[in-house]
Amino acid sequence: MSNTLANVPISELIKNKSKSLEDDEPKKKSREDWRKAKELEEARKAGTAPAAVDEEGKDINPHIPQYISSTPWYYGASGPTLKHQRPQPEKQTQHSKLDEWYKRGVNTKQLSVKWTKGACENCGAKGHKVKDCFEPKRVRPAKYGSKIISADDHEQPTLSLDYDGKRDRWAGFDPLEYKAVVEEHQKIEAVKRQMRAEKLNAEDDDQDSDKDEDKYVDEVDMPGTKVDSKQRITVRNLRIREDTAKYLRNLNPNSAYYDPKTRSMRDNPHQEIQQEVDYQGENFVRFSGDTQKHATAQSFAWEAYEKGVDVHLLAEPTKLEMLHHEYDKKRDELKNKAHGSVIDKYGGKEHLETPDPSLLFSQSENYTEYSRAGKILKGQEKQAVRSSYEEDIYPNNHTSVWGSFWQSGKWGYACCHSFLKQSYCVGEVGKEAVASAQVVGGKKTSNKPAVDAVVDDDAKKIDRELSSNSSGDDDDDDVDDVRSKTERNKDSSKKKKRRKQKNKRKEKRKEKKKNNADDDDDDDDPLKKALKAEEKAQKEANELLNMDERKRPYNSMFHTKEPTAEQVEAFQIKRRRDEDPMANFM
Repeated sequence: MSNTLANVPISELIKNKSKSLEDDEPKKKSREDWRKAKELEEARKAGTAPAAVDEEGKDINPHIPQYISSTPWYYGASGPTLKHQRPQPEKQTQHSKLDEWYKRGVNTKQLSVKWTKGACENCGAKGHKVKDCFEPKRVRPAKYGSKIISADDHEQPTLSLDYDGKRDRWAGFDPLEYKAVVEEHQKIEAVKRQMRAEKLNAEDDDQDSDKDEDKYVDEVDMPGTKVDSKQRITVRNLRIREDTAKYLRNLNPNSAYYDPKTRSMRDNPHQEIQQEVDYQGENFVRFSGDTQKHATAQSFAWEAYEKGVDVHLLAEPTKLEMLHHEYDKKRDELKNKAHGSVIDKYGGKEHLETPDPSLLFSQSENYTEYSRAGKILKGQEKQAVRSSYEEDIYPNNHTSVWGSFWQSGKWGYACCHSFLKQSYCVGEVGKEAVASAQVVGGKKTSNKPAVDAVVDDDAKKIDRELSSNSSGDDDDDDVDDVRSKTERNKDSSKKKKRRKQKNKRKEKRKEKKKNNADDDDDDDDPLKKALKAEEKAQKEANELLNMDERKRPYNSMFHTKEPTAEQVEAFQIKRRRDEDPMANFM
């Protein structure tokens, strides 16, 4: 039983007794007070009453024995306390800190030029005597006029080390001192590598190039191994340094379990992440791709071998695949046959044709969230991505869009074969007009509609002139003059057309001859040919870039191939260098 009451000294008891007599108080506790104290102590142990509190505001454990909780009479405690069980401040010693240690070296800040009283008589440094001096005994000590006075020693601090501090093997260690050791080892390793490289180069020079033979597999070092022929050891790098350890992919302690003995993590360490990650556990790799198919084929091969079929997965994979395919086909046929016989015998085919569950129960598993106004907040189907331009709009009576028809390097409308953008659609009449302008008898007559239009305009002009003419005597002469003029215009337009075609053919022949001559010259020098091709390609690219984007032609016949060395050299010569300060002056 614990008792938190303090042991009162005799003087206090006498004093309290005299006071109690004066105040007419009872000399000792009554039975009722002892009972209440006992009940309070039991309630504190049961946890129904709050624990006693000491002078510092800390709770006192009610289960502490009485010989621990009771204070000595000479302590002078006036209430429940455990302060007498804690370390007393006056008996505690302050030990030195971890960064405190004796100073090393000499004190370069205080340099003496003459010997002073109290210093070493041999070297002249303060801080030690002659018997503690480490310097050899001088012929002329510093006390008797030596000009060489050593630097004074540091005033060493008085350290108070505890038990662990006296036994600390790294006490006073300076990490900067180890830097020199590391640099020394690095220099030694660099020299060793250089000597090894020189030795290998000397061995390669001695070997004859005609006697090169393939190395045996046993002589080739495995990847990740380093063999040192001098020390006869093999160092294996079991893991590439760039690889991330499996247990570092997710530091959550509740993530996938990592087995350090087998270095395996079977579950996905990123289960809470819905997006794709680079590592999803070994089970994902084990059961993804054709792994399950391979396992099924292996089990089928084992079952077939047990039933007398001599087949092996690795030795005869094609045979096994054909047997497996035939087995699946027959199994499905037997299953369908049994299913059909049961339906034919008992009926009920109409019960198997059930509608969609969303239509059957007027509900679905799709989650939809609405606002107070009835607007869908979540669960709406993803809308199709549409262009920012207007769609399904056909102006000027067209039924197709511009660019749906292509012919002779031109784009047009597929509904009327018109090559003029924003033109009015005339339907099949436009197609017939374009068809009439195609090659007839091996010659192009694309200008025929224009000539006919000119003739029609002249005929209409004649009709207007005849209708507006009021004189009846000279009508026949005027008509003959107008008709002869029309025929002359028609003949002159035909002659102009033939002359233009002839000039075009001449220009094409000249250009072809020039190109052939250039090709003959460039056959000897492929670099010149590549330079001309690069200039032509850059010119075409500039023309396309300067062209309006809506009028730019498509290039669906583009194909890539590896460039030759001449083409690469031509590109390097002709390419624009923006870093050149004179590029803007070209």
